[in-house]
Amino acid sequence: MPTPDPCYLPTREVLARFASGALTPSAYLDALISRTEAVNTKINAYTETFFDAAREAASAADARYVSGTQRPLEGLPVAVKDAQRVAGQRTTQGSFALEDNIEDHSDPMVERLLAAGAIIHARTTTPEFCLSGVCWSNLWGVTRNPFSLAFGPGGSSGGSAAALAAGMTPLATGTDIGGSIRIPASSCGLAGYKPPHGRNPDGPPANFDRYNHCGFLARDVGDIALAQNIVSGPHPRDHDSLRDRVTLPDSFPPRALRVAYSLDFGYMPLDPDVRANTQAALDIFRATGAMVEKVDPGWDAHVDTASMQWYTAMHFGRMPLWLLEEFGARMTPYARAAAHAAQNAKPDDVARSWEYQHEMYQRFGALMEDYDIFICPTQTIGALPAEHDPLAPDFRVDGQVVDGEYGWVMTHPFNMLHNCPVMSVPSGRDRHGIPTGIQIVGRTFDDRGVFEAAMLYREAAPDLFLPASGLPGFAP
Repeated sequence: MPTPDPCYLPTREVLARFASGALTPSAYLDALISRTEAVNTKINAYTETFFDAAREAASAADARYVSGTQRPLEGLPVAVKDAQRVAGQRTTQGSFALEDNIEDHSDPMVERLLAAGAIIHARTTTPEFCLSGVCWSNLWGVTRNPFSLAFGPGGSSGGSAAALAAGMTPLATGTDIGGSIRIPASSCGLAGYKPPHGRNPDGPPANFDRYNHCGFLARDVGDIALAQNIVSGPHPRDHDSLRDRVTLPDSFPPRALRVAYSLDFGYMPLDPDVRANTQAALDIFRATGAMVEKVDPGWDAHVDTASMQWYTAMHFGRMPLWLLEEFGARMTPYARAAAHAAQNAKPDDVARSWEYQHEMYQRFGALMEDYDIFICPTQTIGALPAEHDPLAPDFRVDGQVVDGEYGWVMTHPFNMLHNCPVMSVPSGRDRHGIPTGIQIVGRTFDDRGVFEAAMLYREAAPDLFLPASGLPGFAP
């Protein structure tokens, strides 16, 4: 059996070693810092690091373990996406417009991580204003995929995914308005969870966007469950935070699940490698005793039109006009395009989007009465080239021209159905050696059902997940 690399240990194992005295927070942090200094020049996953402050916090955590006063996440380094507020740190969202934006308070999810003893040692890269499934910006440059540096890690939580795959952090945060947790999780061979909207409290204005979710990426499903149990639940500063709180167990008793699936929603072209890997993942569920049936959600390309109506009016529309006037020359082409699209939005776009969201759930909600989970690919390809242009007019999947921004992702329908929890987990590798993923979709607010299925899958197919020995072929 390969020797475990401390930088790739599961979060729960790290905390167990802290508690037993087999490892100290200071020694573990030093290992992560050494790893980061050796590999981050290759992948560019962090905007900023806070190693001196982190070392002070780790030393204090060492003392807490000695005295027996440790908190649930005491001494655990967590990388936070550069789109979430951390008091005293910059939040730039990858834009020169926010280059000097210092926060005076932390977002609720970050606040709870810190209160549990976590140490924020780094901030992770994101495309400008989190607008894309790529992960490059004019401010921070190009982030690359540790599995192959020619490819990107996905976006918008791409830096979080790249850092995890490269062994630079045991846990990372993300936000997800169109797949921004699940896309990079798929591209980097990770687990990534989009909870129901409001399950994890968030800060304004994102918390008022029903497509918006904040959560975690990790190398193991159980690590996300641990983090969810820390941060979920109502918060007095988030009007949309859910009053009920779901506590996730470490494991579930085995049972035969009822699984519905669609490979392409009936209208999306699919890379042959993604198709084959998804079929293999369904076979893994069959091997556990699951009933697996193909279904038709009844959707078509109106899904993409309706989602773009929402994004243009609600997400892009948050960009004030002065941004183009003052920073337009320094903005990425995709950010400028989004700002112009917002200016041309029609008054009834949101209402039209609502109408189609309603139609989508009439089919999907009724369908899910007969199944425990729904499975589909996370995206129709493995990953994009690292410098992919989201405005590319001739981007193709399996020979068919699709939209260069959203035509290759299968995540946004479940931002539209915002109360459905979704976990992306690995399904294999494509011909380029890039991971592919599947989405495990639950019924509304059924977090436990998604984690039950994801843990069952993880137990049945451990080789699909990154091993504790590290990522083969990617080393300092």
